[in-house]
Amino acid sequence: MASPSFTAPGILLVDKSPGLTSHDVVSRLRRILSTRRVGHAGTLDPMATGLLVMGINGATRLLTFFVGLDKTYTATIRLGESTTTDDAEGETLGRAPSEQLARVADTDIESAVATLTGDIMQVPSSVSAIKVGGKRAYARVRQGETVALEPRPVTVSRFDITGIHRTADG
Repeated sequence: MASPSFTAPGILLVDKSPGLTSHDVVSRLRRILSTRRVGHAGTLDPMATGLLVMGINGATRLLTFFVGLDKTYTATIRLGESTTTDDAEGETLGRAPSEQLARVADTDIESAVATLTGDIMQVPSSVSAIKVGGKRAYARVRQGETVALEPRPVTVSRFDITGIHRTADG
């Protein structure tokens, strides 16, 4: 009989690739480390890349200390286009005319961003990882369901525009 393996408790930082769910990462670590006690300090959407703070064995109890910490996000936003999933993976539902987009000044974008900072009520995307009736919202949307999530309080400490790039069509 093989001796049982032992994995020391600890905190592990994982750079999640796009396409994986946070649970996929948990499952892989369970298999690699030969342990069932693996958890994370917050879910990332499947399309997102980024840092997952993982707890292994006895260190899973420490994850509560990481959940409320500030987070930093980097995003590319395409103005004037809407999709079925509120992200780049969905089918395009509509596109603003290029002449309308051309009339949007950089200062208009900066003013709009300013309203999204501080303590605000934010409606999560219908394709977020929030659970609705025990199932992730993004899974429901991708199965054709309509999901409406309630606004929730969030604090946006900073919202920096690092660049505005215009294309020929707006």
